[in-house]
Amino acid sequence: MNEMQWDLSQLVESTDPAYIVDRLEKMVAEAGAMNERYKGKIEGLDAAGLFKLLESRDEFMLKYEGAAMYCNLLYSANSTDPVAQQLNDAMRRATLRAGQQLAFMDLELGKLLASRPELVQAPELEEFRHLLERVRMRVPHQLSEAEERLAMSKDQNGIDAWSQLQGDWLSTRSFRITIDGEEKELPYGQIIGLYEDPRRDVRKEANRVVYDTLGKDEILWSTALRSVCADHIQMCAWRKYPSVLTQSLIANDVEEGAVRALMSTIERNVGVYQRYLALKAKLMGLPKLGNWDIIAPLPDDPGRKYSWSEARKNVVDAYSRFDPQFGEYAGDMHERRHIDAEVRRGKVSGAFCATWFDGRSAYVLQSFNGLVGDVYTQAHELGHAIHAYLGSRAQRPSNYEIGSCIAECGSTFGELLLTEHLLSISPSKEEKRAVLCKVLDEFGMAAFQVSARYFFEHSMYDAINAGRFLDGQTIAGLWTAARDKIYGDAVEWLPEMKWEWTMKLHYYIPNYRFYNYPYVFAQLFVFAMYRLYLEQGEAFVPKIKALLSAGSSRSPGELANELGFDISSEEFWQKGIDQAEEFIRQLESLQ
Repeated sequence: MNEMQWDLSQLVESTDPAYIVDRLEKMVAEAGAMNERYKGKIEGLDAAGLFKLLESRDEFMLKYEGAAMYCNLLYSANSTDPVAQQLNDAMRRATLRAGQQLAFMDLELGKLLASRPELVQAPELEEFRHLLERVRMRVPHQLSEAEERLAMSKDQNGIDAWSQLQGDWLSTRSFRITIDGEEKELPYGQIIGLYEDPRRDVRKEANRVVYDTLGKDEILWSTALRSVCADHIQMCAWRKYPSVLTQSLIANDVEEGAVRALMSTIERNVGVYQRYLALKAKLMGLPKLGNWDIIAPLPDDPGRKYSWSEARKNVVDAYSRFDPQFGEYAGDMHERRHIDAEVRRGKVSGAFCATWFDGRSAYVLQSFNGLVGDVYTQAHELGHAIHAYLGSRAQRPSNYEIGSCIAECGSTFGELLLTEHLLSISPSKEEKRAVLCKVLDEFGMAAFQVSARYFFEHSMYDAINAGRFLDGQTIAGLWTAARDKIYGDAVEWLPEMKWEWTMKLHYYIPNYRFYNYPYVFAQLFVFAMYRLYLEQGEAFVPKIKALLSAGSSRSPGELANELGFDISSEEFWQKGIDQAEEFIRQLESLQ
């Protein structure tokens, strides 16, 4: 048994491919039965009937969740495996067919609520109230059933395929790099571990090799991204979205004013991040950081490599110190082998956590190279898992369709808990500096570098609307302009870094544009929450549990109000910046 590989067999009664395909076909058949039972009848439902419909839809999701997850996760772990390829393709086709059978449901539900808005306030539907409010928000942007079904078919061989191509292409790239006179060929998941190598020349060469290699495929990347953007502009016109941001605002259940306040706060505080970058350059004995130094360890960093068991202990201990239940859930993920951390060719890049609602649990994928960054990744993804454990016990699936702004809160808070834990056990000034640099590196990347992605994505749509053609060089120019808006002249960039946009899967995810600002939202939101925790101690624990247990039953604004926060105010977002500045002051005191 390899404890760094997950056990997906728990998701299904049998891992026989024939059984999985049969389950997928049963899913399609049951979707068809629901179509027969409800199509054309939803507009006549009363409150009790509507409750039964929503309950039936949740039961349907739970019944077939495991088989669909099995296919997706098997493929994510190794996209080169023929069985995984076949099952993933079968799952995609079955999901499309089932979705087409159920396309009528949201449309008719929207018409029902438009004609009888009082149902949203019906006592029998209190549990689903916010869900119904969100349905009403989408009503003006719905197409006809035939058009919705056509859009699903169009997506399968359009933006879905472009997204899969980007992920498949990246996960199967190999990169040649010479280290200490020895030439090596490394998969993407392994070579990115060199970005935090203590040797500056190795970090620089790893960055150069990766982006030089990716840049050679600029036609592929730009064609994919241009297609995704063009599709979004067309769908915005068809759905009558007032802006290219609207779809994301509805999906994340936030008001545009809150996002404007957030991004305005970031723009006003780029000097704070640049101050940290200058401090880190000083600590590294450099006049200026190179881009290959931004997330690098300090020269006097003990450079500790963590074993898998050491990483597990530190993360579980960090959560346990905050709350025993948090620690129990984090430990359970390890005990049940719900984490895939082995580095292998064909494995999807990056890391993610997939909620297994029916199992009241989750599955986590990462590539573990023993670096402190990998320990932070584990803490981050297990924060998502704890969110899943709490939410799946408190909500129905319909009330767990969480927008990314809140979805990133448990994970980001987990990173701060790990920081607190590592600082408490670090015996030397050098180790404490290393920890503080790590949390500030992560904050800088999530709050500021990700903001550059938000500005970049806006600039692409502005360019298209202005009649510009998005070839690889044009996109690269838009990326470097957005990047420089954040970094100014605080960093020296390799010329190959103009291709950094090619590997960010967030730009290619189908039907989800502007994926990035929720990371900024969560970073500042959680840093503000952490200040509240430092003030309130144990009294804060039930508050964050309530937030993570709420799922999507309340909006981010409502959840923030329960903590005493106003997310439409720049003053609130500044609290998150203030906590980051506190970490900078702590680092300055350790010089």
